[in-house]
Amino acid sequence: MKTRKPSAVRWGILAPGGISRAFTRELVKIPDARVVAVGSRSAERADAFAGEFGIPKSYGSYEEFARDPDIDIVYIGSPHSHHHEHSLLCMNEGKSILCEKSLAMNARQVREMEQAAREKGLFLMEAMWTRFLPAIRWVRSRISDGSIGEVTTIHATFGFRLAWNPEHRLLNPELGGGALLDAGIYPISFASMIFGMQPKDIHSSARIGSTGVDEWFAALFDYGDARSAQVGSSVQLPLRTEAVIYGTEGRIEIPSFIGAKKATIVSCSGTDETFNDNDNDRGMKHEAIEAMRCLSEGLRESPGIPITESIAIMETLDRMRSDWNLTYPNE
Repeated sequence: MKTRKPSAVRWGILAPGGISRAFTRELVKIPDARVVAVGSRSAERADAFAGEFGIPKSYGSYEEFARDPDIDIVYIGSPHSHHHEHSLLCMNEGKSILCEKSLAMNARQVREMEQAAREKGLFLMEAMWTRFLPAIRWVRSRISDGSIGEVTTIHATFGFRLAWNPEHRLLNPELGGGALLDAGIYPISFASMIFGMQPKDIHSSARIGSTGVDEWFAALFDYGDARSAQVGSSVQLPLRTEAVIYGTEGRIEIPSFIGAKKATIVSCSGTDETFNDNDNDRGMKHEAIEAMRCLSEGLRESPGIPITESIAIMETLDRMRSDWNLTYPNE
């Protein structure tokens, strides 16, 4: 694939919804990033988004957007149900991709996305912003240097109680609604990051609600050698958002881990060490900076979340859904 100097990285935003707005709000602050176009199914929405962020070009169709020759990389912020379609559309026009999590609806779709990226020599990355936060990078470095000994157990949960609206995308099975793909991906990807593998055995249960989506779930992952992770998520229960990593010599506590600003090591010797990130931004810029770094170095995937791992994580999600007898209408 072609390499570009960071100053030449030109971004396009596909689907100007809430998550795209949060991402673009930070993207425009990066000196080496240029947001050159936005695409939507609605010309009015695209125009409004372009006006909000000073984006020079807006398109009322995804097909026109994808054909824009001035875009190097596309951020895809559409619902899970459309990630596969929209990624392939843009890659077929030679665009690299940073696609919101979950990368697709199932592992088969992610494999097809990976194959298209490989055949066309394009960069493809799942937008798991948590991994690139300074606090999480610090956590990973302290685990690597043995600060808590050997990691044995992880507890990670993320959930919220969405106001009941059966038309909302998070309760709509046709849009990949439910806890697993939207919120559950966070603790599951976190466990994958820490252990560097997928569980050998999974024991889980889920509440399947009246709209046909998983409203909440709890799972125990067994990695062998007495290593485990307890994960849970919800879109209808107010769960705590936190992660705790337990090791033989201490633990690391990460409140609000998905957007971590703080992490604390509590050692068995009784000493504490805390990392604080005082940046006022949410932190989504860090995944953009990583994607730009990869583009400038000619990498086709990020070492921070390689496509092979995204596929493996989706296989774990597929295993869980199979146990719940949960399928999506458009699979």
